[in-house]
Amino acid sequence: MKHVTSKQAAKCIKKRDPGSFKGQNGKVLVIGGNDDLIGAPALAAQSALAVLRSQTDLVTVLAPKKCGFVINTYSPDLIVKKVDGKFFSERHLKIALENAEKADAVLIGPGLGLNEQTKKFVKKFAEKNHKPLVVDADAIKALAGHRFSHKAIITPHQKELEIFCGKKIGAKKELTAKETAKKYNCVVLLKGRIDIISDGNIAFYNRTGNAGMTVGGTGDVLAGICAAFAAKGTKLLDAAVCAAYINGLVGNCLKKKFGYGFIASDFLKEIPLAIKNLKH
Repeated sequence: MKHVTSKQAAKCIKKRDPGSFKGQNGKVLVIGGNDDLIGAPALAAQSALAVLRSQTDLVTVLAPKKCGFVINTYSPDLIVKKVDGKFFSERHLKIALENAEKADAVLIGPGLGLNEQTKKFVKKFAEKNHKPLVVDADAIKALAGHRFSHKAIITPHQKELEIFCGKKIGAKKELTAKETAKKYNCVVLLKGRIDIISDGNIAFYNRTGNAGMTVGGTGDVLAGICAAFAAKGTKLLDAAVCAAYINGLVGNCLKKKFGYGFIASDFLKEIPLAIKNLKH
């Protein structure tokens, strides 16, 4: 077990080539949203904006049509592609895979919902997608027991990890995170008072963050930061470790400003400052 340090997180921040062009510093596809949950557009939008705030060039959100138009209202910086229907189903698999091929990494889950047809879509997508994948929220539940054949990070809290691996965790959080990562061929970022990140061989403890981060939406921000680093070619274990540290660091900065009165959208403008101030 190792503790994440600022120096370790800073190593994941790649220097930008002064001659780089649009898209060369990472392109992310976010698949999320549905028309049945009022908060779904906000969750998908916050994940997408967290991607951009983590020094990534482009983010595209793929969402059901009505939800997609609402996501558009959150920021003109978001590219939103709409699909017919109120939720994702297998008929959307082709367009999702086509958009994934154009991206450097994919985030699936924010505001997705748990319609049975959506669960089937998520499983098929995970099987056929070849790009680095970050799995969050409802997509974790949809993929319970799924062994990944390609690079993936899952970002569960304790209950979601129990659903994913099919057993109670209790006090054996590090052991369960390690075993789950190894058995299902993924990086596990187990969110909690102390985050535990493992690839099945090694485990890191991240101690940044505070109790105010139980507010809804902070997990969607974390998933967006993970996807941003994954899109830059960072090893997935390093991407998850760095994202957990930065997300918690932002939470601590917000607590100093607002006490426990901060909300998830407050994280977005603080992410670039946290990255800029990382100590090498």
